[in-house]
Amino acid sequence: MNGSVEKLTLPPRRSIDWKAGRIRFIDQRLLPGKLKIVETDDWRVIAAAIKGLGLRGAPLIGVAAALAVAATAVKFRTSNPQRKVLSAIDGLYATRPTAVNLSWSLERMREVATQATEEEDFVETVVKDARKILKDDRARCRAVGGNGSRLIGDGANILTICNTGFLAAAGEGTALAAIYQAHDMGRKIHVYACETRPLLQGARLTAWELKNAGIPFTLIVDSAAAYLCAIGRVDLCIVGADRIAANGDTANKIGSYQLALAAGEHDIPYYVAAPESSIDRNCPDAGCIPIEERAPAEVATCGGRGIAPADTSTWNPAFDIVPARMISGIITEKGVHHPPFNFA
Repeated sequence: MNGSVEKLTLPPRRSIDWKAGRIRFIDQRLLPGKLKIVETDDWRVIAAAIKGLGLRGAPLIGVAAALAVAATAVKFRTSNPQRKVLSAIDGLYATRPTAVNLSWSLERMREVATQATEEEDFVETVVKDARKILKDDRARCRAVGGNGSRLIGDGANILTICNTGFLAAAGEGTALAAIYQAHDMGRKIHVYACETRPLLQGARLTAWELKNAGIPFTLIVDSAAAYLCAIGRVDLCIVGADRIAANGDTANKIGSYQLALAAGEHDIPYYVAAPESSIDRNCPDAGCIPIEERAPAEVATCGGRGIAPADTSTWNPAFDIVPARMISGIITEKGVHHPPFNFA
């Protein structure tokens, strides 16, 4: 059965899981008003959720795509699974262009699917590798969070944007994982969460996560962030990343560059937290990072209601670029990389 299934559950601080050949995930489009868990074995359901932001966050969409490939292998075990798997990989590839984790996981699954044969337990091989991607992402989230938490002192006021918690990864997340771990260790911290227009991932998702975790936070409009920095109420910024170039240039949710400008002006450390899989070593700098542009309706509406005159021209880039020179450190599972960055 595809679609919403009543009384399905996920473990605490988890947004996706693998259950006997099927994928369970939170449909983030309905949060915070409704917690809907979807169960499916259809890669097209996963592709639509990725494209429509029911599944989002660079690490999460990479994991979800890998699991969708594995579910396809299980579903078509007796009817040419290799052909069906390769077709699913092609379809999933076309969903979103900026986050490198998606292409990274799909290329890994393509390599496994191409090299394996049915005589070599094709389905089991594909499933094993997809589940390893899931397990590894959870371990990376834990390590990223641990490395990042050491940068957060007791009493720190932290500024962030978009959503980088368990709704953005298979584990606890990236930037928000550092906040979770600092809080879990008993540090008294406070988070300023930018609402993140136009789709309000900060207001809908990050605020929902922080509230459920009991972490003190304040929601602000994106345009208030610079003033917040100016009046001395921010100790550090931590954001995520959808792609990091070899020189450290970073693509992240639109508005991240504004935070970096404000942080730099007011001598506030600006950190990026992401798994090593978000580093595109084949991309020398920001010039080769594709920036996704999304539908005008996302800007011209809010909560399903029009907020601009009909036929208003809009520009809706989903991401912007923070130059490497503006980044204090890039936090990965391997530690904190400091400038100058060289990931080639």
